[in-house]
Amino acid sequence: MLPEPGSLVLVAVMKQPRDLEIARLHGWYRIPLRSAPKVILVDYLAFYQTGSFDTHKWQIQYFAAVKGHELAKRAELIKDEADHPFAGHEYYKIQLGPLTLLPRPILAKKWRRITFFYTTGEYLLEAETINDLIVAEDERRSLWQALRERAEKYGHYNVLDLPELDVHPDVLAFLLGVEKSS
Repeated sequence: MLPEPGSLVLVAVMKQPRDLEIARLHGWYRIPLRSAPKVILVDYLAFYQTGSFDTHKWQIQYFAAVKGHELAKRAELIKDEADHPFAGHEYYKIQLGPLTLLPRPILAKKWRRITFFYTTGEYLLEAETINDLIVAEDERRSLWQALRERAEKYGHYNVLDLPELDVHPDVLAFLLGVEKSS
């Protein structure tokens, strides 16, 4: 099932093919708490595949509905890496619905470092390139308002930590994960 145009989408980085298999087979994705975006209460995750994906690198092929989340230590999530340097760190474990293949992959025109950023279902379904996912400046306040209202509704965040809508456009771009105001 494809996202509705107004669905809230978090573009997330899929670093390794193993992580994609975990999402596909076990139905979850992890986000380090220390580097998590401001709001994770979104409708969908879209997965940007890094250079480790060989012929499928630097693109988004898959998305999944978000079913919920919880906090867990990395060692609890990936039991065969108990000695990992981050084994004791906390992660959001995002429960997912089935991975869905996009009608066409969304490509990066050139290599770029991607961090988490927000977009909408409309942008996700219409995008041809990663740049096409960036919400237009005049729509960013509406997107931030929707994210902030979601956080307030479900009480998972101290909304006082989430700035009001009347913020400088560059700060708003930062909050949404956009590299620069455009």
